[in-house]
Order: sequence, then structure tokens, then C-alpha cells
Amino acid sequence: MADAPIAVVTGAAQGIGLACAEALNEDGYKVILVDIQDSVHKAAADLGGVGMICDMGDVDAIGALFDTIEAEHGPVSALVNNAGIAMPGNFLDYDLDTFDRVMNINLRGVFVAMQRAAATMVEKGIEGAIVNMSSINAQVAIPAIPAYCASKGGVMQLTKVAALALAKNNIRVNAVGPGSIDTEMMAGVNANPEAFKMAMSRTPLGRSGTAREVGDVVAFLCSKKASYVTGETIYVDGGRLGLNYVMS
Repeated sequence: MADAPIAVVTGAAQGIGLACAEALNEDGYKVILVDIQDSVHKAAADLGGVGMICDMGDVDAIGALFDTIEAEHGPVSALVNNAGIAMPGNFLDYDLDTFDRVMNINLRGVFVAMQRAAATMVEKGIEGAIVNMSSINAQVAIPAIPAYCASKGGVMQLTKVAALALAKNNIRVNAVGPGSIDTEMMAGVNANPEAFKMAMSRTPLGRSGTAREVGDVVAFLCSKKASYVTGETIYVDGGRLGLNYVMS
């Protein structure tokens, strides 16, 4: 795959990020899986990709990451900003350090990575694709995750900004907004029958989504099949955002 285009997926050790990497690998990309967890190396090896460690809340680390990728593998053609954390807490006493940590990874890290990847795309004349992981919580909200909701709304808007800024270079920027997806983040809900029933009552398709269902949409947005799509957030939510009542 020496001549394959390079795709970078952050938060790729498991869940949605790993599913994105799998889908892009099947589409012919050489995939570089990035995560703060050491398990990213095994995930990458299993996929035949490359694993790298990076804290996406650390600006200097993000710069070093892209420097290393470009030096060892070449310029990036597709970037998937998937790394993110939720860190729930009570609104009235939500700690500002916690708020800043969530925003640094979920929003500032997305901006820094986009800016760094796009700079090389522009320099090299690469008509690349960037996909950011937003959430249905960019549109709706949960009071126990104030920073997460704020960050995902910011990702939605930042996606539009980047799409407009980079359109003249034929670099497309989109976002994906998952709903209830069967990942570790939803494990607590899945383990509680009443909580799961409530979650499904507001999901018209009546089931959780899979990580791969999100990954396939990400891969589509990185492909030529989406060549006229930019600045959009595609919601993979089983119809939830269109629902204005709770289903029985």
C-alpha cells in the first residue's frame, strides 16, 4: 500500500474510531490510527495499519504527530477527528478544569488538527477530506454533560467554517453526528433495561446503531461519492432528531 492515500483517524483504539479506520482501510486508504491508549498499537496491527500515541488535547503533541506522519508516511489525504470525552457532572458545580479538558480535546484539538492537516493539503495540492465527529448533542442536550454538548455544537459550527475556508482548495469538510450507538459510552444504558427502553423510545428505528454504521458514513464522506458535499453534519441517529414525541 505504498502508494495508497493516507487517512488519519483519532480516538481509533476502539468503538467508532476503530470502525472508521476499518471502513477507510477497506476503501483503500493506508490508515494511521491515533489514540492516547496503548491498545491502539494492537488495533492498528490487526488492521494492517499504523498505530500512534497522541493526546489530542495537547497542541504541541498534535503538531509533533503530523510532523512524524508526514516524515515517515507522507501527506494526509483524509482526516477523521473522532477523539473525544464526555466527563459528566452536575451543572451547578461543574468544575472549570473539567470543562476545559473536554473542550481542549473535543473542540480545540479538532481545530488544531484540521488546521495542521489542511495546511499540508493546500501546500501539496491535495483535494482532501476532513470529517469531524459531532453528535446529536449539537442539536439537543443532556444537562449532565454540559461541556460535551457545548463542544459538539462547536464542532458543528467549526466544520462549516472550515468548509467555507477550504472550499477554494477543493478540500471538503463535513461532520457526523451519532445518536445512540452501541459503544462503551453507551454501556451503562445498555446494562440498565429501563434506561435502554427510554433511549429506544426516542429512536424511531427502535434499536441502537453500530459503530460500523457510523464508520460507513464517515468513509462515504471521505470518498469521491461525496464529492459535492461539504459543510454538512450528517446525523446517524435512527431518526431521533426528527421525533417530536416519545414513542410507546
